[in-house]
Amino acid sequence: MPERYRHGLVIGKFAPLHRGHQFLIETALERCERVSAWTYANPEFPEMPPEVRQGWLRELYPGLEVLPAPPDPPPDAAPDAVHRAFVARTLAGWGVRPDVVFTSEAYGAPLARQLGIRHHPVDPGRTRFPISGTQLRADVHGQRTWLDSRVYAHFVRRVVFLGGESTGKTTLARRMAEEYRTRWAHEYGGDVYIAAGGRLDRVDFTAIARGHRALEDRLLREGGVHRFLFCDTNALTTAMFAFLMVGGAEPELLQLAHDCRSRYAQVFVCADDIVFESDGWRGSHDTRRVHQALIRYDLEVRGIPYVLLQGGLEARVARVREVLEASGTNR
Repeated sequence: MPERYRHGLVIGKFAPLHRGHQFLIETALERCERVSAWTYANPEFPEMPPEVRQGWLRELYPGLEVLPAPPDPPPDAAPDAVHRAFVARTLAGWGVRPDVVFTSEAYGAPLARQLGIRHHPVDPGRTRFPISGTQLRADVHGQRTWLDSRVYAHFVRRVVFLGGESTGKTTLARRMAEEYRTRWAHEYGGDVYIAAGGRLDRVDFTAIARGHRALEDRLLREGGVHRFLFCDTNALTTAMFAFLMVGGAEPELLQLAHDCRSRYAQVFVCADDIVFESDGWRGSHDTRRVHQALIRYDLEVRGIPYVLLQGGLEARVARVREVLEASGTNR
C-alpha cells in the first residue's frame, strides 16, 4: 500500500490554480491525514491577489487547511536558500509542523531537508500536466482547458446591455454570445414578471436582482464561457423599475444596484432608435423614452462609463466588438 503521512505541506503561487496544481494537491490529500496549502508571491499578482488564490483552494478543496498570506515574503527572484529559511521560520512561528512536503519542483528536496521532513515528488517532469502558471498568465483564455471552470470564471469579464423596453438588449446579448462562442444571461426579471402576472411588490424586485446575479454567477462557474459573459440588464434597471412600479426599493436591492459600479467590465446602453415592439407586457413608446432617459441619468450620476449603441443590429454588433477589442477588456 502507498505510504501514508500525518501532515502534508503544499506550497505554490497558484497563479492561477491549474490542473497540475490540482493533481499535486489531490495526491497530498490522498496520502495524508491532514494537508496544509500555502500560497505567496513577491511581487504579488494584482489580478490574482492572495485572497482570490486562497478562495480557489478553499472552494475546490474544502478539506484543505489554507495557511494565511505571510508578511513580507522574500522576492520571487531571491536565492532558494533565502526562501527555504523564510518557509522554515514562518512555519515554526505559526506552529505548523508537517512531516512531508509535496512538490513538482527542484526546490522540493532541499526544502524538505531544511525542514527536516520527507519529500514526496509529484510529476516532477510535468509529463502528465505540461502547463505552468507563466504560460497561463500569458494566455489564460487560450489555455483555459487547463483550468477548472470555477477558476477560469475569475478571468471572464461581464459585459452588460442596458436600455428601456424593446431596445434590442436580448437580441444583442444572444448575438454577442454567438459571436464570441460564450454564454449570455437572459433577463431574469422578465420571467418573474410574466409568471406573477405583472403584480410585484418590493420584495419581488429584490428577489429578481438576487436571482439575476445568481444566474450570472452560475453560468460563469458551470463552464462554456470564453472571455466574456454577456448580460441582459442588471440590478440598476431592477431598482429603477422598483421605484417606478411600487414606489421604492429594499436596502438589499439598493446595495445590489450600487455593486454594479464594479461588477461589470463594460456597460452598453441600447438606444431607443429602433421600432418599439409590444408583447402584451411592455409599456409604450412614450414610457420607453422615459425609461431610457432615467437609465442614462442613473449611470451618469453614479459615474459609471457607458457606450451608447445606435442603429441596426449589425452596426451594434460591430460597435460592441470594436469597444471590447480596443479597451483591453478581453485580456
